[in-house]
Amino acid sequence: MRIARIIDRLNVGGPAKHVAWLTVGLNAAGFETVLITGTVPASEDDMSYFARDAGIEPVVLQSMSRELSLRDLFVIFQLVALFRRQSPDVIHTHKSKAGAVGRIAAWIYRWLTPGTLLLRPRQCRVVHTYHGHVLHSYFGPLKTRLFVAIERLLARCTDRIVVISEQQRQELSEHFRIGRREQYQVVPLGLDLEEGQASSGELRRQLGLQPSNLLVGIVGRLSHVKNHALLLESAAQLLEEAPELAQRLHFVVIGDGELRAELESRAEELTLSAKVTFAGFRSDVVSLYTELDLVAWTSLNEGTPLTMIEAMHAGRAVVSTDVGGVVDLLGARTPSDQETGFTLWDHGATTPTGDTQAFTRALAYLLERPEMRQEMGARARTFVQTHYSKERLIGDIETLYRELNK
Repeated sequence: MRIARIIDRLNVGGPAKHVAWLTVGLNAAGFETVLITGTVPASEDDMSYFARDAGIEPVVLQSMSRELSLRDLFVIFQLVALFRRQSPDVIHTHKSKAGAVGRIAAWIYRWLTPGTLLLRPRQCRVVHTYHGHVLHSYFGPLKTRLFVAIERLLARCTDRIVVISEQQRQELSEHFRIGRREQYQVVPLGLDLEEGQASSGELRRQLGLQPSNLLVGIVGRLSHVKNHALLLESAAQLLEEAPELAQRLHFVVIGDGELRAELESRAEELTLSAKVTFAGFRSDVVSLYTELDLVAWTSLNEGTPLTMIEAMHAGRAVVSTDVGGVVDLLGARTPSDQETGFTLWDHGATTPTGDTQAFTRALAYLLERPEMRQEMGARARTFVQTHYSKERLIGDIETLYRELNK
């Protein structure tokens, strides 16, 4: 079975790992996959090395990138030409931009040839995976409504819509009314459970920290939707309100992006320069989670963050905003008779999006309870090992493809 897999760019993040794992795993199972990607802008870190290290040579379309432009018309016809050479049985797109140009190209390929309108479509199935979406917290109301309308149209030429959590399915299908319920299939993310997590302690040494210090980390692209400013505001509040923690506490921001200079300036304004380190992009991030005492996520919009799954596999408890598929990772809700503003779960805590006070309280609550953090982390690790292996992911997608092509 021939697969054309399309992603707009292999920038740092879970989707780049996801498509590489699927390509390698399915090819080993007898599939023939072409991975098609675009270029990574200068403002983002390139993760193409991950695909190359796995033995994959992607087809790179220089005109395809994250931003919308007239060049997308050229990309569409490049894709149609690639499809005609490969004759794929499945065209599988990932993320918003590739989902748009890829599915338009798939429709043209299925129904049209130069100068001829086919009476029946080619036997080629179209699948799209939403890793996240841009339907809130990215753009203004007018542009958002336009993108929702486009996604509804694209759903009409899609055989299967893959989402990575039940929460995401409800949001897309029921709230945004994209596609039909029967088009959806939930396929949770997978993780390389054998990827090295042994820590050398290098990060703590670089930061000059002692074993008694508490280190809170956040991992992700420095962009508006990741909302790192919330962590900075909470850090300043926590240091002021909990002086007993302040002497031992440090924060590290792992990742890079277009907002780095702005966030560093904001940290200076909040007099956090001595307490917050911007570590930039780290290719060894998987081995760094075990050096953290607590992991934070502050996003305005998420699918299911692979970095959170990686942190949980390292046995770390998490504090996160309540967005997207986050709650699907956190297990059962823990009853509490306290009015805290945050919610406790088996594997961590969640707070309303943008609620600095609640986020601060959640951080303080878990930092002051090392035994609770350890118990949460142990449960989280077991949960990930049981539900989120890349082997399960590959098997789920293989089953999906075979069912579509019966």
